[in-house]
Amino acid sequence: MKLLVYSHDAYGLGNIRRMLGICEHLLDEIENLSILLVSGSPMLQGFRLPIGLDYIKLPCLNRGETGKVAVKYLGTDIDETVKLRSDLILSAIANYKPDLVMVDKKPYGLQDELKQSLNYIQHNLPQTKLVLLLRDILDTPKKTIAQWRDRYYYQAIEKFYDQLLVVGMPEVFDFCKKYQFSADIADKIRYCGYIHRQSKTKNINEIHQELQLSPGEKLVLVTPGGGQDGYHLLNTYLDALAFLPQEHQVTSLIFCGPEMSTPEKQALFQKAEKYSQVQIRDFTDDLMSYITASDTIISMAGYNTVCEILSAAKPALIVPRVQPSQEQLLRSGRMNRLGLFPVVHPDNLTPELLMDSLLNLLSTTDELAPKIKLDMNALPRITHYINRLLFFKESESKLSYIHPKKTQKLLLVSQY
Repeated sequence: MKLLVYSHDAYGLGNIRRMLGICEHLLDEIENLSILLVSGSPMLQGFRLPIGLDYIKLPCLNRGETGKVAVKYLGTDIDETVKLRSDLILSAIANYKPDLVMVDKKPYGLQDELKQSLNYIQHNLPQTKLVLLLRDILDTPKKTIAQWRDRYYYQAIEKFYDQLLVVGMPEVFDFCKKYQFSADIADKIRYCGYIHRQSKTKNINEIHQELQLSPGEKLVLVTPGGGQDGYHLLNTYLDALAFLPQEHQVTSLIFCGPEMSTPEKQALFQKAEKYSQVQIRDFTDDLMSYITASDTIISMAGYNTVCEILSAAKPALIVPRVQPSQEQLLRSGRMNRLGLFPVVHPDNLTPELLMDSLLNLLSTTDELAPKIKLDMNALPRITHYINRLLFFKESESKLSYIHPKKTQKLLLVSQY
């Protein structure tokens, strides 16, 4: 069986990290599956890729804080670059002939670059299934509804897509209601819960030895995700260390993120030299291992990082991004009201407030008592739905199962 995954990253690393995690789980669970990943992520080669997955790298596009899409590296016009990407995607689909195509987030792709591919599939590969994967929150309902109407996304879903998989819970954010999905589209929705993440390569003792932590020393992990807009958070954290009481034994591990600009990164590395208990690095493809080894985390509110914090059940202070999308602000606000972690708006972030919040997190011994138990079973649920689309064939109005691998495990996964 052949799966083609389309994933774009025009801002940060969230999409590609999420899709790679899903691909890895699918390859573990579905026998004889091959995955071709098509992506414009500039950091794709920096991740460990699972056996069974290969990729086609598209020319990079970038969406800055204004939300306007531009060519990132090539000295080419945006329209001709989008056409180049669109032609590469179409060529991949026409030659690979996937049994299923999974599209990340945008029904027509970035800058509508999937339109000709979707029409090609409909007319030339009618047996190919189409799945749209959506994170728990896209943006404010007002902005999302206007965008989806202007770009005919609702019609695209009704015309092309067999299923929509939402990696979230309606109890946190009611996707269908908030974004005004029709009854026909709502019938295609499958809520999968949130993505549970596991440590990959390093255990807690290995990381403590790597960082040379002494007994009783606390580890604070600070991460802004991809880092493109993370300078304010990291710079404020370094300034906050001036207010750390001397009796506290705290080592800080800071990941800038590969998308942070070189001047900002250099400024942070230089400032960090003043503090002997600060270790600052560019990037890791195994953030989950460091989250698991930490005593507390300070981060932004990207989907992947939030899922990793929740998977490790670690106390965290969240400072969400508010531009160009309010997705992180909405997610962190809802999860704060559910009692999952404290949140500080970036406009209110000061070194003093940040240190007070950190000391409170480090000193508390109370277990989190959230108002809701989050479902973290997205990966097995996604696998279940992909399995059904790949291996169930409609015949005389009955579903006949063709080729499962771990049938019992998959069929035990229930839908909301």
